[in-house]
Amino acid sequence: MTQKVPVLVTGGAGYIGSHAVLALKDAGWPVAVIDNLVTGFRFAVPEEVPFYEGDIADEALLARIFAEQGTRAIMHFAGSVVVPESVEDPLKYYLNNTVKTLALLAAAVECGVPHVIFSSTAATYGIPDESPVREDTPRKPINPYGTSKLTSELMLADIAAAHPLNYCALRYFNVAGADPQGRTGQSTAGATHLIKVAVEAALGKREAVSVFGTDYDTPDGTGVRDYIHVSDLAAAHVLALEALIEKPERSLTMNCGYGRGFSVFEVLDAVDRVTNRKLVRHMEPRRTGDPDALISDNARIKATLPWHPQYADLDLIVTHALQWERKLGDIRHIE
Repeated sequence: MTQKVPVLVTGGAGYIGSHAVLALKDAGWPVAVIDNLVTGFRFAVPEEVPFYEGDIADEALLARIFAEQGTRAIMHFAGSVVVPESVEDPLKYYLNNTVKTLALLAAAVECGVPHVIFSSTAATYGIPDESPVREDTPRKPINPYGTSKLTSELMLADIAAAHPLNYCALRYFNVAGADPQGRTGQSTAGATHLIKVAVEAALGKREAVSVFGTDYDTPDGTGVRDYIHVSDLAAAHVLALEALIEKPERSLTMNCGYGRGFSVFEVLDAVDRVTNRKLVRHMEPRRTGDPDALISDNARIKATLPWHPQYADLDLIVTHALQWERKLGDIRHIE
């Protein structure tokens, strides 16, 4: 049985990070969180989890946390994630996603923290020539977000080769849904994720949902994406950490998706089914850089980890997202 070592979750008050905290806690791992609360929410972190408000570039703070918590592993989610914003403000993305990751890794090496799980992205592939996308598909990011994450992957590989540290880079596809127990979910105002936008519209928080492009080379003309439930993604992180601890001589890079895709129209149809109402859909021009389809080949993660997704159902993902969106209104009203 894998030894459950103390884990520091960076960005643990954010969407995916808060689900990883719950997955670790539910499985009995000692866990602490660092988050600057720029995009995260304090309410997303359980009261009993040690919480440090601060920046991952603050190496003195990190050294203190590592000492106080006995940290032996880092799950690194802190960063900026909005693709169009990265095009408008590349300096922000290279600072938050690359420079600050370097500072975090330097602190980990200095303090002897041996394991790192890195939150990467399918955006490292850019517009791939093949679908499904394998881990050895050429990485040709087309925006600063993807490049900032790819640069961090390259840094991790070089640092792991030179120091007693191993890592797992998980390349996410389209993350959606919320904790089935309603403990956390996607809380960011103005989020751009399709399912988040659609459930907001279903609850009257938006007037309509924009469909960007209906002339793609797909069955219904809209873009096809691989949607993964955030709790299945969090479970993959815990299993990846176990794999790093069991074999400290190896590092891993794996896609994290279900290996099947849904079009924009199929997602909106699912929201209509779950809510028993009809969303208003506005047809808009294509966005630059959107591929026709982006679907994961998940053979490697299934062969490497005992990962068995529990929520691989589009209507269930929508249902959990909708439940959280309703609860989020209550939380904000209380605040």
